[in-house]
Amino acid sequence: MIENILPILFFIIAFIYSSAGLGGASSYTAIMAIMGISYQIIPTTSLALNIVVTFFGTINYWRNGYGKIKLVGPFLITSIPMAYIAGSLNLNELMFQTALLVTLILVVIRIYFFDTFTFSFQLSPIRKWIFIILLGLILGFSAGAIGIGGGIYLVPLIIIFGLGSEKEAAAAGATFIFMNSLVGFIARFKSGTFDLDFILPLICSVAIGGFLGSYYGSKKYDSKTIQKVMGGIIIIAIILLTQKIL
Repeated sequence: MIENILPILFFIIAFIYSSAGLGGASSYTAIMAIMGISYQIIPTTSLALNIVVTFFGTINYWRNGYGKIKLVGPFLITSIPMAYIAGSLNLNELMFQTALLVTLILVVIRIYFFDTFTFSFQLSPIRKWIFIILLGLILGFSAGAIGIGGGIYLVPLIIIFGLGSEKEAAAAGATFIFMNSLVGFIARFKSGTFDLDFILPLICSVAIGGFLGSYYGSKKYDSKTIQKVMGGIIIIAIILLTQKIL
């Protein structure tokens, strides 16, 4: 039953997330945890799906001229090694579920309380690099440890701190998630936490959803509307995950 439902759900999620330059791992991870999938393979599965979805997003956004290596490159300097280190960790089930729940709550706060980007900050060169280094470390850890790429935080922060436009931020988010998910996946794959039979149908599903979502998102859709829909999905996941933990 689960095997039949997940591909459909993940197609929808991939379409919605990729439209905003994101991977969808926060929702993939939450739904798999709710449905009782082994917590040991959840992060690896989410990272693999992230790789597929953001691959298409990265191509479409860069092809449309929104990709800026000077924007995303500095964040990857610290996030990539941290994603690998965190991907090598083995969290127990309660630690994993708690970390996931906290992360999802922060995602919802970001979407509904910091959604208009009506304020901005200008950083000095030194503070800019401190911000980039710390954010890269935190988001890299999130990618490797629980399978969430961090683009949901990176995209709005790029806008708030005046580092790029919304479309440039979406392009940076897709690229950032792709690279960190790839590194985190390699670290987790080495530990053997991977189920090929389980993940193949999901990969096919998110590949189609990710391609269509990133294509239309990079051209037509308003990212704020998309993220409101995404926030509703995550709120449901938070409620169900809280019930599961308690």
